[in-house]
Amino acid sequence: MPAGPVFGHGLRPDVAVGCAAGVSNPRLEWGFTMKYRYLGDSGLAVSRVCLGAMTFGQEGWGCDQDAATQLISAFVDAGGNFIDTADMYSRGASEEILGRAIREHDRDDLVIATKCYFRTSDKPNAKGLSRKHVIQACAASLRRLGTDYADLYQLHGPDPYTPIEETLRTLDDLIRKGMVRHIGCSNFFAWQFVKANGIAARLAMETFCSGQYLYNLLRRDIEREILPACGDQGMGVLCWSPLA
Repeated sequence: MPAGPVFGHGLRPDVAVGCAAGVSNPRLEWGFTMKYRYLGDSGLAVSRVCLGAMTFGQEGWGCDQDAATQLISAFVDAGGNFIDTADMYSRGASEEILGRAIREHDRDDLVIATKCYFRTSDKPNAKGLSRKHVIQACAASLRRLGTDYADLYQLHGPDPYTPIEETLRTLDDLIRKGMVRHIGCSNFFAWQFVKANGIAARLAMETFCSGQYLYNLLRRDIEREILPACGDQGMGVLCWSPLA
């Protein structure tokens, strides 16, 4: 799975979670209780373990629909609520499989994250972070996921050809339209997301609440600049390939 532990920052406590009177907690059957954190400085509570869906739909070595549905059910039963995918995973099949799998669960109880940036077809504008592509990519992701909003919409990489102001305004518009709740980035250099957040704040637009990066026992590069910068910017951190 590409996504793994979710890191907060500073001294923000874990989120307290309880059950209504007379309602059993299925998480206790697993011998532990899932912990939750606020994602960065946002008020969005996510399970400290995020289920990555990159392998969904991968021919030969990934998960088919049945396996993915069972995996998600086990994850939710264990208290997980945070699931991450992207439009380029298995050429959109990951989102489609995830969309079908979550029909068995209450959508409002889940935090669904997806991403855009990488090429999705051979058309000239089917890549990058232009206004045209971001809007089209978001709408296409929502159709595949079978939902009318994404809880976290992430830029999968920086686009050197599109002004960041264009991208940020587009993301802000998606939030105002109700298609996206929060925004994040992935694989940006520290200076890139610090610059983006500064521009967004100056223009009274939404800022990134999270960053997603390669992080495990073998690859600890982000400890030098990314993690300190995320802490400074009030951004939570998602890890991909946490098991190396």
